[in-house]
Amino acid sequence: MSQPSEAASAALFDWLEAQRALKGAADNTIEAYRRDVAGFLGFLNLHKGGSQGLAPLSQIGISDMRAWMADMRSGDIGARSLARKLSAVKSFFRWLSEREGFDATAVLATRSPKFQRKLPRPLAEDAARQVLQTAEFQSREPWVSARDTAVMTLLYGCGLRISEALGLMGRDAPLPQVLRITGKGGKERIVPVIPAARAAVEAYTRLCPHIFADDLPLFRGVRGGKLSARIIQQVMADTRAQLGLPASATPHALRHSFATHLLNAGGDLRAIQELLGHASLSTTQAYTAVDTARLMEVYEASHPRAQRR
Repeated sequence: MSQPSEAASAALFDWLEAQRALKGAADNTIEAYRRDVAGFLGFLNLHKGGSQGLAPLSQIGISDMRAWMADMRSGDIGARSLARKLSAVKSFFRWLSEREGFDATAVLATRSPKFQRKLPRPLAEDAARQVLQTAEFQSREPWVSARDTAVMTLLYGCGLRISEALGLMGRDAPLPQVLRITGKGGKERIVPVIPAARAAVEAYTRLCPHIFADDLPLFRGVRGGKLSARIIQQVMADTRAQLGLPASATPHALRHSFATHLLNAGGDLRAIQELLGHASLSTTQAYTAVDTARLMEVYEASHPRAQRR
């Protein structure tokens, strides 16, 4: 893929810095934006037959956008990935057009490809409980068993992302009744900590052989460094194999289960949005689709009229 021109690269750098400073975008998000927009600019160089500076970028038309979309579809880019790339390109051109004073309608009006959103795959309530009860048996070392159970309990009991649980520091123990969590995009939220989670973390810290300090990670690996997410993913894989659960039973599925089970118990959707740290309510609304899908399964399996069809 051809490299963007010096002027386009400078504009891309400025836009990424604005995303970082004004919106608090995480490093991984910034890198994804950079790849997506740089790839688009590189395509334009090849499509137009030369390096595209800022002036040519202001002349991008509908045919150019269609050519890029077709080029992406001809490769191994799925509809979901293409929609993400288009979103980054639109955001960049919206910013660039405001700065340079040109009309970016051709880019901004490009329709995103349709794709089937993947619904969360939560565990049943009894399966979630079995996971927490079985995780401790994946290690013969008592403190490691307690550690793994504590992490799993935070995922299911508090709805934390695995990165958020492993990002807790020594200063966070013993866990308070509420935690202040910094999630994606630097967004802060307040998360209530259930007694079971506090007890699980307390059991772990009591057994852990490593020294705790305010500025050291709370959850530690065997050698004392920060616990890797891969370790917890492997613990979950071993646990689900032992319980006969599907491959969708991942650490992140425990967070999905937290939200779904709250919703099933009558939890308010906006309150669940706040607990999960979702920027948009539409993200949280995926759980209502899960609940509806479960309801339809029960209906199809048990309703007499449905069975006679």
